[in-house]
Amino acid sequence: MEKKSLWLTYSPERKAECFAFNEEYKAFMSAAKTERESVTEVIKMAKAKGYRDLYEVIAEGGRLVPGDKVYANNRGKAAMFVQIGSEDLEKGLKILGAHVDSPRLDFKQNPLYEDSEFAMVKTHYYGGIKKFQWVTLPLAIHGIICKKDGTSVNVNIGEDAGDPVFGISDILPHLGKDQNGKSIGEAFTGEDLNLNIGSIPAEGEEKNAVKKNILNILKDKYGMEEEDFLSAELEVVPAGPARDLGLDRSMVYAYGHDDRVCAYTSAAAQFALADTIPDRAYVTLLVDKEEIGSVGATGMHSRFFENCMAEIMNLTGGYSELKLRRCLSNSCMLSSDVSAGFDPNFPGVHEKMNAPFFGYGPVLSKFTGSRGKGGSNDAGPEFIASLRDIFEKDEVAFQMAELGKVDQGGGGTIAYILAQYSMDVIDVGVALHNMHAPWELASKADIFETYRAYISFLTKM
Repeated sequence: MEKKSLWLTYSPERKAECFAFNEEYKAFMSAAKTERESVTEVIKMAKAKGYRDLYEVIAEGGRLVPGDKVYANNRGKAAMFVQIGSEDLEKGLKILGAHVDSPRLDFKQNPLYEDSEFAMVKTHYYGGIKKFQWVTLPLAIHGIICKKDGTSVNVNIGEDAGDPVFGISDILPHLGKDQNGKSIGEAFTGEDLNLNIGSIPAEGEEKNAVKKNILNILKDKYGMEEEDFLSAELEVVPAGPARDLGLDRSMVYAYGHDDRVCAYTSAAAQFALADTIPDRAYVTLLVDKEEIGSVGATGMHSRFFENCMAEIMNLTGGYSELKLRRCLSNSCMLSSDVSAGFDPNFPGVHEKMNAPFFGYGPVLSKFTGSRGKGGSNDAGPEFIASLRDIFEKDEVAFQMAELGKVDQGGGGTIAYILAQYSMDVIDVGVALHNMHAPWELASKADIFETYRAYISFLTKM
């Protein structure tokens, strides 16, 4: 049971490969700050590897044969990538599934107002956050504005060196006596997270002049009217690129490791095998809304995955409801999601014998949920034994762990949703520090080894 850090076991060549892989990963993370941007970037990667739009194949009356590669885009916020294998789809799929949404702040439906000659935006936080972590940071605005005439405009302000950024203020310590007497939850509430976006008044205006100046800027830049906020999806995220952390450059500091680190490594693993014909089909699922319960048309609870598989089975000449059910039941999946790494600053929340550590490879979580395994998947030992075997054969390092002490808290993933099809599923992903914070931390060795583990699963399982 004794394990060594990957930094001690990697050869100089493997270490160089690890660092090179992480440069590509950082570029992805810097470009993909939202679920829409993530899907766009991964589809670019897929097209470069010969993937075709599933719905274009359907429209052309085409067929799918072993080796063919297709993708399906679900409203720009979720996607599925399939590489057809030599075996009948009824024999099952090998699935990597991750989510591409991350905790953030969203613009409210009627967000813009003026107060004390500041233009302000009301936000509604998305997912589980510590609200105090989002104040006094440079923030960027990403998203889309959809207009009544059917046109839309993409928004990305705060990432380029010449862009302005935005911020949420906090009380100075000199006047913070009352705030200091409150609990963190009381001192920072959701309704306090109002974004400052300007302070110059429009000339010739007597009322709400600063707000009107901001509306004039939005009109000039995006052709946007105030009522267009009603059908806009604007997200507030930390401004700035993913960066190396540490004098040894061993870690990556980025917004959205949870769970884009597993989304990227899953897609990269499947695309690395694009020139092969698998036995059972490869599938990478990237879904939305995991942070709020996997709901909606783009979450894992939707029928998107199931509907796409029905279409794909039809294109291979073998669809029936019974065959689809057999396909899903005979499949196996790695729910590619992150875990909480042991943090020396907060040792009390972990049980050290069952905590994941940086630099020891991907974390296999037999169950997530909370306390008495509530809301978890709880993978079977036979499936775990199979993974142990293939990882050993491919010399892939891994660790098995839990998400903190038994009664400390907990969390969930999409694993239990796919398990409802009666397929084998387990969570496998990267250990993080600062999970759900604006800037999360991961080990480069763990990121690269997770990519290697996903390749091992696809080729050996």
